[in-house]
Formats: sequence, C-alpha cells, structure tokens
Amino acid sequence: MTKQTFLQGTLILIAAGMITRLLGFINRLVLARFMGEEGIGLYMMALPTLFLVITVTQLGLPVAISKRVSEAEAKNDQAKIKRILVISLLITGITSIVFTIGMVMAAPFIATTLLTDERTLYPLIAISPIVPIIAISSVLKGYFQGRQNMKPQSFALVIEQLVRITCVAFFIKLLLPYGVEFAAAGAMFSVILGELASMSYLTGIFKRQKMIRVRHRFFDYIKSSKDTMKELFSISLPSTGSGLIGRMSHFLEPILVAQSLAIAGISSSLATKQYGELTGYVLPLLFLPTFITNSLSIALVPSISEADARQNKQLIHYRVHQSIRISFASGAIATVVLTLFASPILTYMYGTANASHFLVLMAPFFILLYIQSPLQAALQALDLARPAMWNSLIGAAIKLTVLFLLASNPNFGINGVAIAMSVGVILVTLLHLASLYKEIGFMIAGRDLLKMGLLVTLTWLSGKFLRDVFTGMDSNLFIFILMLMALLVIYIMLLFFLRFLTKEELSQIPILQKWFS
Repeated sequence: MTKQTFLQGTLILIAAGMITRLLGFINRLVLARFMGEEGIGLYMMALPTLFLVITVTQLGLPVAISKRVSEAEAKNDQAKIKRILVISLLITGITSIVFTIGMVMAAPFIATTLLTDERTLYPLIAISPIVPIIAISSVLKGYFQGRQNMKPQSFALVIEQLVRITCVAFFIKLLLPYGVEFAAAGAMFSVILGELASMSYLTGIFKRQKMIRVRHRFFDYIKSSKDTMKELFSISLPSTGSGLIGRMSHFLEPILVAQSLAIAGISSSLATKQYGELTGYVLPLLFLPTFITNSLSIALVPSISEADARQNKQLIHYRVHQSIRISFASGAIATVVLTLFASPILTYMYGTANASHFLVLMAPFFILLYIQSPLQAALQALDLARPAMWNSLIGAAIKLTVLFLLASNPNFGINGVAIAMSVGVILVTLLHLASLYKEIGFMIAGRDLLKMGLLVTLTWLSGKFLRDVFTGMDSNLFIFILMLMALLVIYIMLLFFLRFLTKEELSQIPILQKWFS
C-alpha cells in the first residue's frame, strides 16, 4: 500500500477537495437555477436531520479508526487492524439500520411540527437510505487514513460528486412538475447515488489489495475484540459528543430559525426563502476554503498520533503550528475577496445579490473557522477529544441562545441568525486554542499574529485598489476574473514575503523538488 508523508497526503486531499468543491458549486448552481430560493430552502432544511443521524450512526469511529490503525500499522500488527475493521463494521452496520428506520418513522413529525413546513417530508424520506451507505464508507476511509494512504478517499470524493452532478439535473427536471418539494426529494436521491458510487469504489480498492480478509473468522474476531472496542470508544465517544453537538445544533438551527422568525412576524414562506439565501448561497462561499483545512485535519490525526506515541513534543507543536499557518493562508484570501466583492460574486453565481450583506457581515469573523478544524483534529489526536466536546457544547449553546434572542427581534430578523453563526465560530475556535495551551502549552506567537494581521491588511488594500482600477467588473465577467487573478498573484507574493510558505515545505512536493531541494 502506498503511504504518503503529512504534506503529500494533505496535498492529495486538497487537490481532491478543490475538484469536489468546484463540482459542488456547479451542483449548487444547478439546484439554485432549477429549484429557486424556496426549493433550496426545503433542501437545506432537511439536510441537518440527515447529518444528525449520520453522526449518531458513526459514533465518531472514523477518527478513532484512523488513530488506532496508524498505531497498529507502526507495530505491523495486522491482526489488530482486522479487529478494528470487524468491530467498526459491526457497530456502524447495526446503528445505521436502527437510525434509518427511526429517521423514516420520525420524518412526518420533524417536517410538520419541528420544521413547520410539511413539504420537507419528501426530502427527508428520500435521503434516508443513504445512512448505511455512508456508515460503511466512513469505516473504509478511516482505515485508509490510518495507513496514511489518502488516494482512495480522494478519488472516492471526486467520483461521488461526478455521479451526483450527473444525476441531479435529471431528477429535478423529472420531478419539478409535481411540485418543488418533489424536486428537492429528487436532488436528495442524486446524493444517494453519488455516495453509493463512492462506497463501491472504496470497497473495490479494499478488496483488490487483499491485505486483510474481513469475512475470514469474522465472529471469532468479534469475540476477541473487547479491548479493541474499549480503545476505539475511548476516542470515538468524546468525538461523537463533539460531532453530535454540532449536528444537533444544525438540526435545531432551522427549527429555531422558523420559530424565531415567526415570533418576529415573518411568514413561513419568507422565512424559508431567507434561510435558503443564507445557507444555500452564503454559507457555501464562506465554507469554500474548508476543503483545505479539512484535508489538513484528516492528515493531521495519524501524523500527530505517531509523534505523540514517540513522545516527540517538538514535532507535535510544529505540526499544529504548520496546520494553522497553512489554514490561515488559505482562508485569508477568501475573507478579503468575499468582503470586497460580495455583490458581483453572488450575482455571477446565482443571478441575485440579495444576500450580499450576509457575506460582508460574516466573512471577517469566519476567518477563524479556517483554523478551527485543525485545532480540533489536534485535540482528538492527542486523546483530548473530551475538552473538544465541551468546547463544541459551549459554542453551540451560546450560538443557539443568541440566535433565538436576535432572530425573534423584528429589528434583527434573519440578520440575527448570521450574527449568531459568527459568534459560534469565534467562541469555539478560541476555546480550542485555550485547551491546547492548557494541555500542551501550545500558543500562537505574537510574531505570527502580527504576520497574520499584515497578510489580511495588505491583501485587503490591494483588493480595494484593484477594485477602483478595474471599473466595469459588475457587468463584465472577464474583467472581474482578470482582477481576481491579479489579486491572487499579489497574495501569493505576500505569502512568500511573510513566509507563510517556506522553501523546506515546497521541497517536499515531488513536482517542485528539483527547484527547492
């Protein structure tokens, strides 16, 4: 099996993430063009329920599998790796069946009572078969991550998006004549087909390698896997707590939004439309750089786990610092671009700039989101998933409280939801940093904070200057793209000047080795 270094694995995941984000945006454009704001609202209101069920089904096992497999791989303990796979597949198989049935049975109550829009019933029912598919995929992904082979997961992500984007337009056009709720259900069904293709690919790669025969003496391994189960649950249960808190927050969010906006005197139809603009148009743009931070997080868990097992504290600090530096560099340019060019971006992508004020309000705060995921991964890799869970709980509780207080006030309305989301991001990131400082003494040096501030300030000033020079960008897409490319060139120069990118790191990229080695 091919094994990659930390940066090589990260780059493979980043490349796949870049492709899947691009395909994902195309998918969202198709959804927006065919279903409109109301259809997007129905689609987005149903998704948090799915995410909640998936989180409960997985029980945080992907992270636990990655960490424990990497430890067993270092000792060349193939029997333990098989026990990890056997017990993980058994647990996720049982829980996925139970919660799929529960999701189908609870769908009418969730749609009519909690989400206050009975049309969400059809998307909820349509998406329920995806749970066992994702459960199996997550186990296989954790296995490949633990062996520090990021290629299977990367190819699977691209395949999933390609199948989804191929099917989504067909099913929406097929079902739209029956109503926007059926079109949303069709969009959900295309997600199932994409995940099924992804799982089939991962299963095929796993079987082709023939390193571990899972079915051989399956029940014997179950009987002897008590200690393995304890090791998995010592990581997975706190990780589940963090994930469950996040998913429960996302599950409650559309419910609180609907109820709060109703208190503020906003109709159900308008509330769905406004929530669709915020979550369907704005949040995908704000989350765009997270494909880089998520890639770093996935590669960070086995890397820090290995360093921790060898008690190499210096390497642990270096990896955390490295992931924060790269994550911030990936997010700073997005923050500046989304703040300065909110209206043209939304207009070119979705045909409307109605949600531009959300971007201007939220983008400066969401810069902290881009370092949040690596921080949480570091905590989990260091067996500090419990503090991460409490941080997530505190952040979610305060976010939902602020959401209800502001959104139910007619003076804030949907803007209160945007403010609450920003408060949650800021709080959880700062709490993760505090936990790392308390446990291992890690902190971001003042010099690095100064460099971060300089990077954002100089990029923003450059963007403002280019906006004044390139007139007509609001009506000419070519001019707008040319201006963004010019800003990107300036930004890359700033990254080298401020040493956010170093010669040592670039020399680890195979294609650049002969220039930087």
